Amino acid sequence: MNEILDAILAPDTPPEDFAALPVPEAYRAVTVHRDEAAMFEGQETREKDPRKSLHLDEVPVPELGPGEALVAVMASSVNYNSVWTSIFEPLPTFGFLERYGRLSPLAARHDLPYHIIGSDLAGVVLRTGAGVNSWKPGDEVVAHCLSVELEAADGHNDTMLDPEQRIWGFETNFGGLAEIALVKSNQLMPKPAHLTWEEAAAPGLVNSTAYRQLVSGNGAGMKQGDNVLIWGASGGLGSYATQFALAGGANPVCVVSSPDKAEICRRMGATAIIDRKADGYRFWKDGHQQDPREWKRFGKRIRELTGGEDVDIVFEHPGRETFGASVYVTRKGGTIVTCASTSGYEHTYDNRYLWMSLKRIVGSHFANYREAWEANRLIAKGKIHPTLSKTYPLEETGQATYDVHRNLHQGKVGVLALSPREGLGVRDPETRERHADAINLFRDAEGERTGGHSRDAEGERAGGHSGDV
Repeated sequence: MNEILDAILAPDTPPEDFAALPVPEAYRAVTVHRDEAAMFEGQETREKDPRKSLHLDEVPVPELGPGEALVAVMASSVNYNSVWTSIFEPLPTFGFLERYGRLSPLAARHDLPYHIIGSDLAGVVLRTGAGVNSWKPGDEVVAHCLSVELEAADGHNDTMLDPEQRIWGFETNFGGLAEIALVKSNQLMPKPAHLTWEEAAAPGLVNSTAYRQLVSGNGAGMKQGDNVLIWGASGGLGSYATQFALAGGANPVCVVSSPDKAEICRRMGATAIIDRKADGYRFWKDGHQQDPREWKRFGKRIRELTGGEDVDIVFEHPGRETFGASVYVTRKGGTIVTCASTSGYEHTYDNRYLWMSLKRIVGSHFANYREAWEANRLIAKGKIHPTLSKTYPLEETGQATYDVHRNLHQGKVGVLALSPREGLGVRDPETRERHADAINLFRDAEGERTGGHSRDAEGERAGGHSGDV
């Protein structure tokens, strides 16, 4: 591993040198264990602790198959699917690995008693399998998390419809929270040159998901002038939706849960902000019955912020807690587009407000390759920026995942894998300088919140080291 890291950190290591590097027999990876899948039985979701279930193990390097690549991972990040995997909800992910393993002898590699998790990475290609022509050892890359076989006709118009579509590192093994990752070569995209490794690793899943959900015609098809209600607007997913709305000429109505998170939205450029905790919204009277009066109060507050207009689009992902309100506040003919259910999968809403007002509910799941590529292109052009607030070392991935599980974070929480420290990997300092304030926005806000300071790629801002809690 030291040889690999030295080659990455050295300036201008040629591709042939990367190709000649020996790939180690084993590497460190963050895992969950099959024999611990019942460890949290009987506990409430909130009480399940990822720090108890996530392990840092030494694991063997998997066999490289056709159309695949081994990537040395410099940095990764935590997504909500990392939380789901770590607390074994809604089901242990070993069922996904078993089903994938039955697909073919090559897929059987994934069915192991441990699951290497993680659906983001930024790193360097080490090896490519047979039939890979677009990528070579030494290429600096990020990876999107869509894994498809594309042997059926269904996915050739939209790869998300492939019957063998899976999320890498969640429904497959050998994910990105590790020193080496195994990906299909069509998951790879160029690393944005003006970003550090940890910054480049942060957007992948959430940026692509938000792009399809909000911008793409496969999602809401947002247009200029739309009012867009964004739940969790400063979070890992919502922070990208907020940026897409602002960049696309829409008006984001940002729903947050604290003054700190409201301030983040203001710094991004949003002006219509609702602090749901400060306003005391309680959409459920109890565990079984919602309160339509609260929907109406919420809708009134939205219209106060939009000049009397209802929202054209609701960017939904909390699920059970908010879905009834989301359907109610959407304008006639508007769209509720949902990609997750972090507060519960069983959604209840009053269907009269849907059918009689001709509203649409659209399901949106990650992104196809073209959508992921376009979303990454916007990052590379400096139109959309990473929302990294804090970075942990690989050894503390459990704490990073705990932060996301308990909503203690803002934006994205990063994890350093092979990278020895933050701030490395910038190849285009001029572009970075033009966007430095936007790139550091979430770090600066985290520093102010905790009494510390963030730092940029050149180390000019003190504090904010890996492992800050």
